[in-house]
Amino acid sequence: MGNPIGTGKRMMDVGKLIVVDIRYDQTRVAVLEDGELVEFYMEDDEKQGLVGNIYRGRVVNVLPGMQAAFVDIGLEKNAFLYAGDINADNTVFDFGDKGNGREIKEISLRDIIREGQEITVQILKESMGTKGARVTTHITLPGRYVVLMPTLNYVGVSRRIDDEEERQRLRKIAEAIKPENMGIIVRTAARGKQPEDLVPDIQVLCRLWARIKESEKEGQVPRLLHKDESLLYRTVRDIFCPDVDRLIINDYYHYQKVVELVKTISPSLVGRVEYADAQRNLFEIYGIDSKIEKAIQKKVWLKSGGYIVIDVTEALTVIDVNTGKFVGKASLEDTAFRTNLEAAEEIAHQIRLRDIGGIIIIDFIDMAEEEHKKKVLEVLEQALKKDRTKTNLVGLTGLGLVELTRKKVRPRLSTAFLKPCPYCNGTGRVYSEATVIAKIEKELERLFSANEAWGALVEVHPSVAHAWEEDKEALEQLETTLKKRICIRADENLHVEESRIQLLKGPGDLEKSFRFS
Repeated sequence: MGNPIGTGKRMMDVGKLIVVDIRYDQTRVAVLEDGELVEFYMEDDEKQGLVGNIYRGRVVNVLPGMQAAFVDIGLEKNAFLYAGDINADNTVFDFGDKGNGREIKEISLRDIIREGQEITVQILKESMGTKGARVTTHITLPGRYVVLMPTLNYVGVSRRIDDEEERQRLRKIAEAIKPENMGIIVRTAARGKQPEDLVPDIQVLCRLWARIKESEKEGQVPRLLHKDESLLYRTVRDIFCPDVDRLIINDYYHYQKVVELVKTISPSLVGRVEYADAQRNLFEIYGIDSKIEKAIQKKVWLKSGGYIVIDVTEALTVIDVNTGKFVGKASLEDTAFRTNLEAAEEIAHQIRLRDIGGIIIIDFIDMAEEEHKKKVLEVLEQALKKDRTKTNLVGLTGLGLVELTRKKVRPRLSTAFLKPCPYCNGTGRVYSEATVIAKIEKELERLFSANEAWGALVEVHPSVAHAWEEDKEALEQLETTLKKRICIRADENLHVEESRIQLLKGPGDLEKSFRFS
């Protein structure tokens, strides 16, 4: 049954650890490296992730000017199919005489797909904000050691295998065993494996593709053809590798499932799977909840006293580095260099943990020495290699900013825990007390012009009430102008931008309001 974690086990475990917490129909997976949270995933039983799902959809709109089409796959928003994600092989789409070996960019998009056409697509990126999911006709089916690409004739090797000799060895194996007219990518887990290890993987995936092709033939459109595996299955398949020291899970039923799965795909790792008492909160034991709290904050403090600020916009993510409390000992250049080195490591960690995708701009503290700039970039590049998601470090811009891109697959971590503020609408700012007072004054003018009243009782947040009462002359001037009595009452339950206005027919109404409040 594995070894249940003892009461003395804490988050200070050295090495790589996967913690799986299953409760209330929700699965949470945390990956820790030397006690630090580096990856976090969460999935509800009723709402599993959509990336990897395969659908039979119908093209509803073709936009040659955007080199894209919209496809109805049965979700709330139509999916977006970019021209570059369309398999233009005439075994998939019939061009007639228009194809004739021409490049896809030379062919009109309407020659490739047409409105009303049924096509099979796979989700590449989940719906984010106002945009629907991004889909592709280049289907990929991941296994333990290989990824099968049934619509492409291609052979590739994971970029995380950096030993050139090993890459060439695996490439030769892949070329020898790949199915005809199909492609495969050899995954990182295949490092050191032999053909006999990879062949069963390919056979399983080929059978899966055959079932998907069979299910294409009949049924209503749109419909789901294949649902990607659960988060727990993907964790075992994609993350639980020999570099992981332990996988701890607090649900015995799923623990048994994991053990059976590991026996099938990685028998040597079975001894590293551990069951923890279901009553124990693993995330609390390993301090994961508090780490997640920090991971959704805008400001991240560095051990030196410096800090980084992470701002997310619709188009890109901006990260600013500041010295903060760190004043250094040698010189301004040395202080900037040391802060930037520490920040480079932390930025790579935060990008991976928060699952930040798209364009990322980093504003390091200005440094004069070219050697220092080069070193900071090297540290950042090295730290980014720990990330399983593809990143591309572009380099320094003319303004000294660092540009990089990271593949965007799912919404970032913060979207799972936070929603836009109903008051600030995502700006991170609220109206000042003076602005709130000005808005209330205008509302009072409107109400008094439309109603007969002796005065009004205005209930506001304490900070607004204090600011209004401090400026007695302005309040008296308002009463004089309106020729009405204005009474202010503080209510700490109100938001700083909220107010309640009660019109009063006479002094008696005011007394009643205070008596029954």
